[in-house]
Amino acid sequence: MLANLKNIFKVQDLRNKVLFTFLIIALYRLGAHLPVPGIDTSALKQLKTQADEGGVLAFLKLFSGGGLTNFAIFALGIMPYITASIIMQILGVVIPKLEEWQNMGAVGQRKITQWTRYVTIGIAILQSTGLAYLFHNGGGGITGSTGDIDLIPDFTVSRVMLIVLTLTTGTALLMWMGELVTQRGIGNGMSLLIFASVVSLLPSQMATIKANGSWIAVAMVLAGYALITVAIVYVEQGQRRIPVQFAKRVVGRRQYGGQSTYIPLKVNQSGVIPIIFASSVLYLPQLLSFVLPTDGWGKTVQDWVNSNLVNPSAPIHMIVFGLLIIGFAYFYTAITFDPVKQADQLRKQGGFIPGIRPGPQTERYLAKVLSRITLPGALFIAAVALVPSFILTAYLPGTQVSFTGISILIAVGVALETMKQIDSQLMMRNYEGFLK
Repeated sequence: MLANLKNIFKVQDLRNKVLFTFLIIALYRLGAHLPVPGIDTSALKQLKTQADEGGVLAFLKLFSGGGLTNFAIFALGIMPYITASIIMQILGVVIPKLEEWQNMGAVGQRKITQWTRYVTIGIAILQSTGLAYLFHNGGGGITGSTGDIDLIPDFTVSRVMLIVLTLTTGTALLMWMGELVTQRGIGNGMSLLIFASVVSLLPSQMATIKANGSWIAVAMVLAGYALITVAIVYVEQGQRRIPVQFAKRVVGRRQYGGQSTYIPLKVNQSGVIPIIFASSVLYLPQLLSFVLPTDGWGKTVQDWVNSNLVNPSAPIHMIVFGLLIIGFAYFYTAITFDPVKQADQLRKQGGFIPGIRPGPQTERYLAKVLSRITLPGALFIAAVALVPSFILTAYLPGTQVSFTGISILIAVGVALETMKQIDSQLMMRNYEGFLK
């Protein structure tokens, strides 16, 4: 392993890419601790304390790497870009123009990327404006308690516009940094920024576990994380390979085709997207409950939502969250892999699945296989999202830990993809790679 690490720095081009990636991540972590102008910094400590009690802010804190509780220039993190990318993928199914761009190759992809940037800026403006108003009123309840914290005591139009401009510019800068890493660094830039956000919370989470338990509890949690990591790697690498045979064609004196290949269908085709979707939908009722009256039936609804939908150890939360993850796994898989298009592409290339007729039978066969392998993948990511947090809540009551199965799933997935790219770069230059 150490020899393979040395090989990375022997190749100048690869070394420059890795160092450039580390530089961008370091700048991102620096920006996650620089507060925006016009903020009462003395109130930030109270905000962090309330965020540790749970609520929507605890979930958003995960993807901002603590930048949101610092109300930093990168407080929004990369979430606006993720949301915009998901919206564009969904709209690509219903809007013919977007579907046409998806089929145009590199030219169409550039157009989709440009519009994704526009949507990202729009979402960032809306989110930053909402955060300015929420944190002026003590967090608006999203921190998990009411409180009377006012992060923006001088709440004027010019001050709000300055904060909105700063947060939106921070999101645009992050988006640019992520694209720079993709182009000039190693790995996917956006994914690596999320990876940095998630992993940055691990030391503080271990300190929280130590404060509420002991070193034995920390060792047990780390051992559990290691087992989960092994399981995630095993499932993420799992594929169902559908054999494909191409017919022989004779053009002039040359013979084309006749080779065999396969279609790799991943067990977890949708990745971590279903968890992000399900978490956003599950916290939506809590956000909506804040507009209800604070007494009478409105108070009753708020208490029920906080006790059953927000509390991760509540049975209703676990059931609804698990069902949402499974449902969104099927939904996102259907968007990313279309059996009809795949069967049509095979037919045009002269390929066929042995024992299956080209056309409608191939479509039905691919859809059946995809549906069967999606279920265990969806059940697995649901278990990864629910079981660790449930165990931590049961054995360490009162401890709010953000770094759970969701974090591990994100971190391991990004690390695997990055290692694959480094491995391919080493193999191209006749060096031994990491992956066996």
